[in-house]
Amino acid sequence: MENGYYLIDSGDIETLEALILQRLAPADVPFACGVDKNVPMYDVPALNLSNPDLLAEWARVLRSGAGVICLKRAYTDTGPIDRATEVFCQIIEEERARGTGKGDHFAASGANDRIWNALQKHCLRDPAGYAAYFANAAIAAASAAWLGPHYQMTAQVNQVRPGGKAQRAHRDYHLGFQTAETAASYPVHVHDLTAALTLQGAIAHCDMPVDSGPTKLLPFSQRYAPGYIAFHQTGHSAFFEEHYIQLPLEKGDAVFFNPALFHAAGENRSRDIDRMANLLQISSPFGRAMEAIDRDTMCRTLYPELKGLSEAEAHAVIAATAEGYAFPTNLDTDPPIDGNAPDTQADILRRAYAEGWDKAALHSALDALSARRTA
Repeated sequence: MENGYYLIDSGDIETLEALILQRLAPADVPFACGVDKNVPMYDVPALNLSNPDLLAEWARVLRSGAGVICLKRAYTDTGPIDRATEVFCQIIEEERARGTGKGDHFAASGANDRIWNALQKHCLRDPAGYAAYFANAAIAAASAAWLGPHYQMTAQVNQVRPGGKAQRAHRDYHLGFQTAETAASYPVHVHDLTAALTLQGAIAHCDMPVDSGPTKLLPFSQRYAPGYIAFHQTGHSAFFEEHYIQLPLEKGDAVFFNPALFHAAGENRSRDIDRMANLLQISSPFGRAMEAIDRDTMCRTLYPELKGLSEAEAHAVIAATAEGYAFPTNLDTDPPIDGNAPDTQADILRRAYAEGWDKAALHSALDALSARRTA
């Protein structure tokens, strides 16, 4: 480090090795049902997901512990998973026929099937199925544990067919998507901050034995300070390949990890498993999400499906769908009236749900909000 910046050749294997040789003690994660390869495992049906001590434990693990949590049976009813899988397969076939859906992160284009902006596509194609999918308290709790309220959900489906090759080891958005040279141009404190702006998640849409290539993970590596530069280096990639772990998953399980954790999708060595995961990239309201989402259209499409949900379920779906943060806005036309921030899409959608508005009333309120924000 020099003058508050990491050098382009920053990093040393010895420091990384000292971090990953730690062992997570079960006593450090009292809500977990076990620890597997340093990853705490949580049996979701046995948890009180509104317990602040549980969320604090998850945040502590993600920040300074192993950097990853595994939520077993995040979906006890896998019906919404199966319904979403059908929708995703339809989209994959249609995009393949049109020649779209190409490109990938840290893997060769064409090595798998990728649905960009899966969140919006899922909502608009099957709003009832989307509502059932995101009416999930475990997904909402994990997101809030790391990012607090008003997080911004995005999703990209990844299907890796038999023979699909592994990704190279990397860190994720924001600095993880920059070149080493660009990352080195940011001061050290930005490297420290960037991991707090995003949470990575993966929902298993099928059983994933190790030979199908579930995500390769390097527990504790999120604590390696110069990692946003070092992961580009050949020696660090080789070290990752020697020390990574993989967890078999069952359909309906979910994994969440710090974006600074060294990780990579694994090689699908199976003969007949099309490994599908819905990759959640959940952003802090104080950062920029990777994908541009038409949340206004999603709110309008989703709203009729909220009426059959409990309050907790509806609030979970709204959090995944609507813009929950008031800024940026045009403060001349959208000033704060009762407090420091004006209404958001999420505020309006929650109020509409609670008061039983008809569709016309919701659309009028959203039209007015859009006019205020863009005038």
